[in-house]
Amino acid sequence: MRDTELYRQLLGLAPPWTVTRVELAVKERRVDVWAGHAEGERWPCPECGARLPLYDHTEEREWRHLDSCQFKTYLHARPPRVECAEHGVRQVRLPWAEARARFTTLFERLAIDVLLETDVLGAARILGITWDEAWHIQERAVRRGQQAKAPRVVTHLGVDEKAAAKGHRYLTLVCDLKEATVEFIGDDRKQASLDGYFTGLSGEQRDGIEAIALDMWEPYIQSIRAQVPDAEAKMVFDRYHIMGHMGKAVDTVRKREHRALKAVGDETLTGSKYLWLYAEENLPAQHQERFAQLKAGHLETARAWAIKESLRDLWNYQRTCWAERHWKRWYFWATHSRLTPVIEAARMIQRHLANVLTFVTHRVTNAVSEGLNSKIQTIKKMAYGFRNLEHFKTAIYFHCGGLQLYPVTHSIAG
Repeated sequence: MRDTELYRQLLGLAPPWTVTRVELAVKERRVDVWAGHAEGERWPCPECGARLPLYDHTEEREWRHLDSCQFKTYLHARPPRVECAEHGVRQVRLPWAEARARFTTLFERLAIDVLLETDVLGAARILGITWDEAWHIQERAVRRGQQAKAPRVVTHLGVDEKAAAKGHRYLTLVCDLKEATVEFIGDDRKQASLDGYFTGLSGEQRDGIEAIALDMWEPYIQSIRAQVPDAEAKMVFDRYHIMGHMGKAVDTVRKREHRALKAVGDETLTGSKYLWLYAEENLPAQHQERFAQLKAGHLETARAWAIKESLRDLWNYQRTCWAERHWKRWYFWATHSRLTPVIEAARMIQRHLANVLTFVTHRVTNAVSEGLNSKIQTIKKMAYGFRNLEHFKTAIYFHCGGLQLYPVTHSIAG
């Protein structure tokens, strides 16, 4: 088989395209392939599809292709242009690359696979391209995926924030809780940040929202109230954030009591900080004996922990009326505990109780959003942080957006 025919098949070129020349530079470890086409061919206008005669060619262009036996391979061609009565002079679509791309679609597909497994710098080193080239492939993939994404109704949303950089710079993340994808990223964590998502939805999409899990951040609450029909019935304040407030209350009690005990030479609470943060069933076996002794002691921290653990039962009820009864009993216990941090936490939850109890109806939490947040943190660490906020957002969409990232490739010709 001649070199030209071999590369025609490897490139998947079909008539009118063929390979006209192949050059091998062993010292440079490089293969250059030239593609050409038959004379007298009529070409489809890229806008309307009308088949038209050749108008002229552009200057010769070069595309990086998949390596040939570890030799960098480059495809060369002069793209044809047609003159359409409706759309003017246009370059025809090429079967091996997207418009304005510097790489063949097959190379871009490989690059996307590598980028999904490592950071941009690592991908650039593996692929033998520059950081900028690797980044632009990732950027093109996100843009391609967003353009191809059809509008749909997302019924269950999660809203969370993500620290983007030092100095209190935040992003607002909107997630599809069912698909575990990031649907929207807004700058900052203001009401306008979340408004940006809702204003981009159709009336049907807003009406189709059934539940929204979020923490008790007031700007998000105000945005949802202003933008989502029947918002009060759909907002669910995340149980893990609520339990986080109770965990902080327990730790505040522990710190105060620990200082008081140490002042009289009592080290009972020394080294116990993280034991009180566990749910009892999750306590590691090696700590169970000591923790049992701590609970049996007459410690304010132990009382605070017991109150916190009792609150967990609130989310086990299947009917709102039963959950309300549990809450009334728990709230009386917490607010009569004489433990100021616990009382303050209980009163804060009471102020938001209506949207805590909506969990009984919707059974949603922000666990998916928190999982995506952890994945995003890993992306951030791999890249040693992002100085450019737009780059950070692009990386999040690339790894967490559930987008169709790959360019369409033509079938291999027989």
